[in-house]
Amino acid sequence: MRIDKYLKNARIIKRRTVAKEACDGGRVSINGKVAKAGDEVKIDDIVEVTFGNHQIKIRVLDIKDNVQKKGAEDLYEEI
Repeated sequence: MRIDKYLKNARIIKRRTVAKEACDGGRVSINGKVAKAGDEVKIDDIVEVTFGNHQIKIRVLDIKDNVQKKGAEDLYEEI
């Protein structure tokens, strides 16, 4: 799944366009490499997202296309 879509489905970033802008701006990395919006994310990847001066680091546990708000937290774990 594309990283911008994953960030939106996991409710880490509210909208996919914002997730795409974050990727294009170099604020998202997958396994230590700066990610582009079209890069694929797989289970057990480590994703880092920088929000201004706040940074979140997660491990991908599951990938699903349609997720309800309650199930979004099951897609990743914070490190």
